[in-house]
Amino acid sequence: MPAGSGPDFANAVALIRTSLGPEALLSCLHEIEAEAGRDRSGGRWSARVLDLDLIALDDRVLPDAATLRGWIDLPPAEQARRAPAHLLLPHPRMQDRAFVLAPLCEIAPFWRHPLTGASAAQMLVDLGPDALAGMRPLPWPPAVPAA
Repeated sequence: MPAGSGPDFANAVALIRTSLGPEALLSCLHEIEAEAGRDRSGGRWSARVLDLDLIALDDRVLPDAATLRGWIDLPPAEQARRAPAHLLLPHPRMQDRAFVLAPLCEIAPFWRHPLTGASAAQMLVDLGPDALAGMRPLPWPPAVPAA
């Protein structure tokens, strides 16, 4: 979302180990969102309390390379008008989103996109120097207020 288009938010990336398949894992993420108070009735890109995305799962390409490539090649405005019929992995816009790539590079800079072969670090560099404008790292662990 462009700066000023809504409330500020934090982005993070987590590396997890799971025995769940992609659809079951996504369902679990949606359950966590619902427990946190997310209401999905407002549309795909409406404001939300919590947004958990499944960006990638190992080196899987879902549902298949041709379908994923088609979504990657769609202009952003066209992708905003459509909803995919199936789970797409890796996320078809991850390479366009510094807010995904910057935290991904903190934990897995050498991770490679299974379709394009580009590393997370290279995808972030490819976005150009202005891609990180408006982003800032949050201190971790967070400061504890004085008593």
